[in-house]
Amino acid sequence: MRCIVTAGPTFEPLDEARRLTNFSTGRLGTELAAHLHAQGHEVILLLGAQAVFPGERRANRVESFTTTRSLIERFESFASPEIDAVFHAAAVSDFAFGQVWERGSGGELVPVRSGKYSTRRGALLAELLPTPKVIYRLRGWFSNAVLVGWKYEVEGDQSSVVQIALEQLRQNRTQACVVNGSAYGPGFGLVIEGQAVRHLCDHQALFQALESLLTCS
Repeated sequence: MRCIVTAGPTFEPLDEARRLTNFSTGRLGTELAAHLHAQGHEVILLLGAQAVFPGERRANRVESFTTTRSLIERFESFASPEIDAVFHAAAVSDFAFGQVWERGSGGELVPVRSGKYSTRRGALLAELLPTPKVIYRLRGWFSNAVLVGWKYEVEGDQSSVVQIALEQLRQNRTQACVVNGSAYGPGFGLVIEGQAVRHLCDHQALFQALESLLTCS
């Protein structure tokens, strides 16, 4: 089976020296790619340039991405109905920077631009703009693939996280969603429409469950 696995974080620049990113290390996606590769699948690993997980990157092909736009371009370059599965485990930044302002002498907001914002300006206000939803575009790029998304949530409880995952499936025409984070609790949940949530206690159990989706497709 031909598989694409994404791993690690995107980032969005504030200026030429600073960026907005997240805590993803790229471990889960990198290890999933290695597991699938070891089982004989053809694997393309799209890995965030800022991923710090030191494990071996075992895949037929590894390509890096930086921003959300960069990840979209990588996906577009591999778009094909011949891809059998996409495991979208990358932690895509939900926001990018928009306009930046400083307060004028009368308290009004004054737009500012700089290659490197200086603390000599004092306090600045930065606008956060939602980034494009990459998962929403996957079905258009990979019409025949098994599509698996992720939901990492820190607020709510297990039931609410599962509902969020089901919404992801319906909105994006994906087959499965992996849920984890403190809202879900230890381990992972594999959410599939019309099936009971499958609890998976560790990474290896998760990888085996995800690979089984390929044999059922």
